[in-house]
Amino acid sequence: MGQERGRRMERVDRIWRHPRYQECVRRIQDLEKERIFCRHTPEHFLTVARLTWMLALEAGISLEKELVYGAALLHDIGRHLQYEKGIPHEEASARIAEGILEDCGFSQEEMREILTAIRGHRTWQEGTDFSALMYRGDKLSRSCFCCPVEAECNWPGEKKNLSIVL
Repeated sequence: MGQERGRRMERVDRIWRHPRYQECVRRIQDLEKERIFCRHTPEHFLTVARLTWMLALEAGISLEKELVYGAALLHDIGRHLQYEKGIPHEEASARIAEGILEDCGFSQEEMREILTAIRGHRTWQEGTDFSALMYRGDKLSRSCFCCPVEAECNWPGEKKNLSIVL
């Protein structure tokens, strides 16, 4: 019996293939090639998506899966502008994401939800709204407990994952 395939997320695939998205991913990878700390890779984006989705399911929160994956793919896409121009990456990411989301067929309401989650993914929030779940998914994506440079990391201790938790 073959492995079942999941439902394809057409608009998320469009995000991945979008020329501006690919350009930003390449710039981030180039700027982080010597980085010893966590990198902002497609694997990180997908891990954030999966964790955010799991957190929503466990909390009984109804979120559209394509919105979760779209937000996660885009949440750090402006990281290169933080490195190059000092723009906070959540704001740079939201600016870049807006055009990509529009090109990929997301409605204005869907874009608002995704952009709010992107802008809020760096700030701790109580509750189970989309931004709070993205924050938790983003932080849980990092395995600080087994990182060889954890002691040198500038993340505050309360953000570090020093044990396996969800």
